[in-house]
Amino acid sequence: MMALLEVNGLVKHFVAQRSLFGRPLAHVRAVDGVSFSLQAGKTLALVGESGCGKSTISRLVLRLIEPDAGTIRFDGRDLLALDAGGLRAFRREAQIIFQDPYASLNPRMTVGQILTEPLALHDLVPPAQRRARVAELLRLVGLEPRLARRYPHEFSGGQRQRIAIARALAVEPKLIICDEPVSALDVSIRAQILNLLRELQDRLGLAYIFVSHDLAVVKHIADQVAVMNLGQIVETAEADALFAAPRHPYSRALLSAIPLPQPKAKRTTVLLEGEIPSALNPPAGCRFHTRCPFVIERCRSEAPKLTADGTGHAAACHRTAELPSADAILPVAGGFSPALARLVAAFSQKTEGRSSAGVGIQDTASTTK
Repeated sequence: MMALLEVNGLVKHFVAQRSLFGRPLAHVRAVDGVSFSLQAGKTLALVGESGCGKSTISRLVLRLIEPDAGTIRFDGRDLLALDAGGLRAFRREAQIIFQDPYASLNPRMTVGQILTEPLALHDLVPPAQRRARVAELLRLVGLEPRLARRYPHEFSGGQRQRIAIARALAVEPKLIICDEPVSALDVSIRAQILNLLRELQDRLGLAYIFVSHDLAVVKHIADQVAVMNLGQIVETAEADALFAAPRHPYSRALLSAIPLPQPKAKRTTVLLEGEIPSALNPPAGCRFHTRCPFVIERCRSEAPKLTADGTGHAAACHRTAELPSADAILPVAGGFSPALARLVAAFSQKTEGRSSAGVGIQDTASTTK
């Protein structure tokens, strides 16, 4: 089955410094050769530290910014070849939910006006039927239609994010990019929003790219996880496989940083020494070698390739086969906060017996165990 979204060799460098005559002198390598694919109805999570390039990828996929190299195909179409009319049509099929619900809604517009605007721009619903469509969208995200007359400042953060989700759904998209949609919300509200996103995906067949730094949340919403470091994907696998047996030292460090609310719970913490290298001048070889506890001389000179095994679990590390067991660094059973424990219970029945992830990383050298 053809993937809904295919990204190959995506590159984006931002000019950081210019000469007196405007010639670029330095570039920030925000995204450097990223490839992946996503099937309809599935969720790919992009995770990593701030500045790793995950949000830049989101904007490149939507063509909010233009890439320097690479290809993006959506539903069989080359997005980079679309003219203004084609790009406008694509906007109907791909939407984004921003991180901050307090800043993503126009404070001068009522909720009804906010939700009517995309309907009018794309001429999706006749004017006489738009009020009914707004009411339907509000019900879809768990809000009462009478709230359409209110302004954004009259709502809580969780309610505002529901409104932002309703706005994204107004044009009936196939893909929604969730750019840290719950990071600004309380933990208990996060569970509600994540439940809503999962229910909408099951009902409408939506595909998600879920950008987050919170691995405890990612574990329970993603079908596939791609771990990013300094503009590159260093590991990718189905969510269950990556959380059970991470194969890259950077992934292990991120997992070991998940807080354990049980005071007496013990595990090994992977401490990374040194500062994060600058994307202006990334180190030669493996870009993680300056902080890696397993570094060898080869890592300093030769960049590892993202290599997949027979199951599709891929890692870009020279020493994957030599790393010690990850059992000691993984969160212990029941090691989540009470709110996240409820989240686990809410998703447990839905995740059992689900089909294959439907998300893959491309251009990987396949090796068989």
